[in-house]
Amino acid sequence: MNIPLTTPEVPPQFLKLAFLVGHIPQRTLAAEPRVSYTLYIPPTHYNPDPNRVSKSSPYDKAKLPLLVNIHGTSRKTSIRPEQAFFAESTPCAILAPLFPANIDGPNDLDSYKVLRSATLRSDLALLAILDEVATVWPGIDTEKVFLAGFSGGGQFAHRFFYVHPERLAAVSVGAPGKVTMLDEQLAWPSGIANFQEVFGKGLEKDIMRNVQVQLVIGSQDVKVHGGKEFWEWAKKVMAQRMAAEKASEKDGGKEKMGKREVVMMDQGRSQSLQHLQSSWQADGIEAQLDVVDGVAHSSVGVQECVLSYLQPLIQKRG
Repeated sequence: MNIPLTTPEVPPQFLKLAFLVGHIPQRTLAAEPRVSYTLYIPPTHYNPDPNRVSKSSPYDKAKLPLLVNIHGTSRKTSIRPEQAFFAESTPCAILAPLFPANIDGPNDLDSYKVLRSATLRSDLALLAILDEVATVWPGIDTEKVFLAGFSGGGQFAHRFFYVHPERLAAVSVGAPGKVTMLDEQLAWPSGIANFQEVFGKGLEKDIMRNVQVQLVIGSQDVKVHGGKEFWEWAKKVMAQRMAAEKASEKDGGKEKMGKREVVMMDQGRSQSLQHLQSSWQADGIEAQLDVVDGVAHSSVGVQECVLSYLQPLIQKRG
């Protein structure tokens, strides 16, 4: 059977034994099996069936808000003990998707960050995950979520904010190496000139203005990843590989339409975030910029700042 077991079907005393509360094992996404996800669901705060009319525990609890944490390029997706403690104390559930490397080819690290690539719509994959979570765990609120991402996850987070602001209560964008500006002269993912063509919808700035936004970075996060020599080498190699691939496609009669753009990191993350904040402010989109003293490029280093920002917002919604 391909029908997932849901929490309303399970007696409350068996939920943990069925791995449906607490740390949830990594699960394959049915709609996109290359993508998977895990969750932490605080057992004492979870209502397994909000449709059941009862004043007795556990059916007397409100739905849990959901914090979605997007990994960086290194793909560290385990939910750490301090995050589980945050889920228990707030309370909320935490979701950690995994977009594995090599989805778009043997050297692909970045396709999930730009939301739409040759074979993946990572934004739609996340929406499909939310649909699955809503089915299996109806005691989790998936309609409007709290989204956080650091580094590569910060790239995903701010672009998801552009495409699906109606699904976000708040977003924390941590130290992205490359950003998408609200620039109608540049093509996606550098700008939004072809946003309608890429995503089949317009940019909804009015909705974006209603989302709480944090930009966060460490005070010592000032280096361009890899340095100048690395990016000069990377540009050269990528140009050669793309030329060879294009020639191969043409010879095989399978030439692909459309321009593919490789966006290299050519400025520091702090500069990128400040530029992004100013750009948004010009469009009436307010974002709080937090600089964590003494921290370099570290998701763990900024984590307390991120959770402190999100906690009162989550508690207000819970």
